[in-house]
This record gives sequence, structure tokens and C-alpha cells, in this order.
Amino acid sequence: MTVMDDQAAGGEDKKTRRQMQLLRYLEKNHYISIEEITAMFDVTTQTARRDIMALEQGGRVRRLHGGATIATPVDPAIYRQRRVDNAALKEKIGQLTADLVPDGAAVFLDTGTTCEAVARALLKRRDLRVVTYSLRVATTLSESSNFAVAVPGGFVRQVDAGVFREETADYIRKFKFDIAVISVSGIDQDGDIGDDDHAEVAAVSAAMKQAERIILAVDSSKFSRRALVRLASLADVDALVTDSLPDEGIVALLQKHGVSIHH
Repeated sequence: MTVMDDQAAGGEDKKTRRQMQLLRYLEKNHYISIEEITAMFDVTTQTARRDIMALEQGGRVRRLHGGATIATPVDPAIYRQRRVDNAALKEKIGQLTADLVPDGAAVFLDTGTTCEAVARALLKRRDLRVVTYSLRVATTLSESSNFAVAVPGGFVRQVDAGVFREETADYIRKFKFDIAVISVSGIDQDGDIGDDDHAEVAAVSAAMKQAERIILAVDSSKFSRRALVRLASLADVDALVTDSLPDEGIVALLQKHGVSIHH
């Protein structure tokens, strides 16, 4: 090996070590900004972005605006079980949600098994214009010849067919919605709603800011559960659709903020 080859190998080793340290940080903290990478490893912003892109191409991380999050999809077995658990209740939630969506509406529809049930129920509507980052939802809605369905480009998360890339939130901001139908991982006793994935929170947050009315569609297992990443609060929601009422504390918060409850 020549001196040049040896130096190149040393550079590769340094890059590999840096990327592994970056992954370990993300596994613990779930998100890191470009600025944090440059400070932590004393590298340029260009190097920080190249590291993120390399890890994304390997399926290890997902780029977000200004940083990256760990790519930790839900275990496929767990997601398959979610499709079975409370399936009838989720179909009921789907039908109740579809009843709140008028023909001709511009709609954002979130990802997840509950929103997949909403998508199936929406097929009874006409002339909807829908934006979603779920290929499963988009495929279901494409069965209607009078719907216009838009999805962003990017990497497809295999477990639930969610589409993510750094610009997903920017793509969603290009649209205006009459209604945003969202689903979350948890609603805690303080009235905060959230998810366990930074990328999903970024996408849904962008949609909520562009929507005139927000419908939160969740099954009752999500009540009194604290998610990892805060998305919003119940004060930011117009309607809750669920299978059964939450406890008195959450009901009081819903009533305080004028959120209509459908169950």
C-alpha cells in the first residue's frame, strides 16, 4: 500500500468512526441538527450533510430539514398485529371521520392503520383532493376515479409504506387543506399529542398549519399515553373521533378547548 493509499484508508476509517458515533448519538437522542454535527465532530456543514446522506442511503437515518432522525421503523410483526387489533373499532372510526368530510374537500390524510381505515371509508365521497405521505392510503384512494391524490417523493418505509425525505414537509406546505385528518401515538394527561417519529411530526405539523379544520382520529388505546415527540395540543384540534371516551381529565380538556367528540 502506498502512502497515499494509507492516508485514504485512514480517512475512510475516520469517516466510518464518525458515522458510527453519529448513529449511536441518534439511537439515544433520536434527532441531531447539522449545527450539532459540525460542532460535535469539528467538520464542515458539507461533510455533515454527506455523512447524513451516506447513512440515509444505507437505510440507517432519515434526513429532515436542518438535520436527521434515526430510521427506526415499527417492527413489521407489531404493525401487522395493529391491523388485526381493534380492526372493527378502527373501521368505525373511519366511517365516523368520513362523515365529517364533505364532497369536494381538500384533505390531508396521515399515515397509520387508523388513517388507512379512514381512507377506505372516504371512498363513499366524491371529488376529493387528497395529499398523503402514505402509499397505502394513496393506493386505496386511487380506487376512486374522481379523486385527485398527491404524494411526495422519497424513501418508502417498508413497514407502513410511509414516504419520507428531507423535503417532505416543504412539499406539504405547498397545499391548502379544508381538513387535515391526523392520527398520533399518544395523548397525555396534559393534553399534548405526539408521535414517536420526528419525520412524521414534521410532516403532520406542516399539514396542520395549512388546514382550516383538524380532525384527530385515534383509538382509545392512545389516551393517557405519552409519545416521544410533541406534535401539538388538544387546543389545536377541532374534532376528536374515537371508539370510546377518554378519562375525565382528557374529556375536561377537550371541552375546555371546544373540541367536538365523535364516538
